[in-house]
Amino acid sequence: MGPLASHMVMHILLMNLLAPAAALFLCALHERRREPSAIALALATVAQLAGLWIWHAPPILGRAFASDLLLLLMHGTLLLSALLFWWLLLRFQGNHFWKPVLALLVTSKFYCLLAVLFVFAPRALYGQFAGHHTALEAPALTASLADQQLAGLIMLAACPATYVLAGIAMAARWLFAMESIPVDKSNTDAEAWS
Repeated sequence: MGPLASHMVMHILLMNLLAPAAALFLCALHERRREPSAIALALATVAQLAGLWIWHAPPILGRAFASDLLLLLMHGTLLLSALLFWWLLLRFQGNHFWKPVLALLVTSKFYCLLAVLFVFAPRALYGQFAGHHTALEAPALTASLADQQLAGLIMLAACPATYVLAGIAMAARWLFAMESIPVDKSNTDAEAWS
């Protein structure tokens, strides 16, 4: 596994395993107070996606790999944005479960788009992983492209699965919450005939 694929595994562990687990733990520690606003969830969704896309821009990722401090900052900001996203997401309840389901859908689509770019790019987007090679050393560039494609495949397998499974769980909770709402049957018969 090359450096980019290893990097993606680290991000998946941080953003898709550690952050949701920590958010579940935090929600279990604190009793549910008020539900977060839809705007807060939207901002957390945008922050998480913006962080992911900005940190994976080729010049920025290249600088991060050249500096231990920047690499630590990247991992930290991605973890914190994911933790905020999952913590807000898990605090929704009742008839408002559609909001986290929508946030999960949007997030998974943008993760998939980044992964598809990695897989189907015609050349290595991250030349610094191939090193400085001459045109005669094409296998090194191919290995870098293969590493990039493997990173994309790992993302395509892990990230949407996390968000889709969480979306299914949220949708199920939403359906169960709708079943528990009492229906006033006295007005339904009159409205059906009017």
